[in-house]
Amino acid sequence: MRRILMALLVLLATSLPATVSAHALDPGYLNLASLDQDRWRVTWRVPNVSGRPMPLEVRLPGDCSHASPPPLAFDGRAWTTGWLATCPEGLAGGVIEIGGLDRTRTDVLVRYELAPGETQVQRLTASETAFIVPAQAGRLEILGSYIGLGVTHILEGIDHLLFVFVLLLLIRDRARLLWAITAFTAAHSITLVAATLGWLSLPSPPVEALIALSIVFLAYELTLPPEARDPLAQRFPWIVAFAFGLIHGLGFAGALRDIGLPEGDIPLALFAFNVGVEMGQILFIAVILVIGAAVRRLYPAIRQQSAWLTRGSSYAIGSLAAFWVIERIASF
Repeated sequence: MRRILMALLVLLATSLPATVSAHALDPGYLNLASLDQDRWRVTWRVPNVSGRPMPLEVRLPGDCSHASPPPLAFDGRAWTTGWLATCPEGLAGGVIEIGGLDRTRTDVLVRYELAPGETQVQRLTASETAFIVPAQAGRLEILGSYIGLGVTHILEGIDHLLFVFVLLLLIRDRARLLWAITAFTAAHSITLVAATLGWLSLPSPPVEALIALSIVFLAYELTLPPEARDPLAQRFPWIVAFAFGLIHGLGFAGALRDIGLPEGDIPLALFAFNVGVEMGQILFIAVILVIGAAVRRLYPAIRQQSAWLTRGSSYAIGSLAAFWVIERIASF
């Protein structure tokens, strides 16, 4: 079944454009920091699409007023701007909307303060582009928002999914596979928490390059016959998965730092984001296994082509990951 699945990846990898990004699209981010009773500092971060900002518009409650914001500036990953808004009646009870979000496939995280230090969050999607600002912070809203962001991040992070995918194909023994996936999960949970809380700090470009390099390593192992593969990876795959999981966790933390955490509910937001990442990872694994089982049942003759499918697929994965390594090193 593993070799059958590789055929699917060959088609995917060879159809990707040369400029494909490992992270398909970052979420938008709107932050309203309270300055006093009726003034807010607004920070607006818009995803980048083909070198241009996604056509989204911030719509604050009707009584809010502000001068024309400065033009959006590209920071290397997204487009940002900021301005001061005056809302005489406050934010509570008003409607915050992201215009144009219904025509996209991305999310926007809205982080706002009803008063200095009273942070709340809300996640907006293409199907829910606006919300009424509640008077009090809701833990359920925080939980739902950050779980959704975690699921979105893992499912849009092609590099993380490729790593898990190759891990599924490389480890044949089900018990060892279970331990490897568990070790990968535990490792990236550790560094996600440590980096997000500031206990561990590494620049993002080298981390992203190492994530891509981890895929190159697994793809290379996949090109080799089982007897020629690294003895450590063969006997103790959980060690390799744990080591690379620490690196991937730093990547997750970088995305979470860009989004921001609600003050006073940081542990809950961290927990929810991590749960979302794991839910997305489990969903991806389940879908891959179901597709593999269906293909094996419908086309049993494909087993005879396993050798060239395995080799071709491993080169496709490795080539794509090697491109990411070069691209990310060039951005140092």
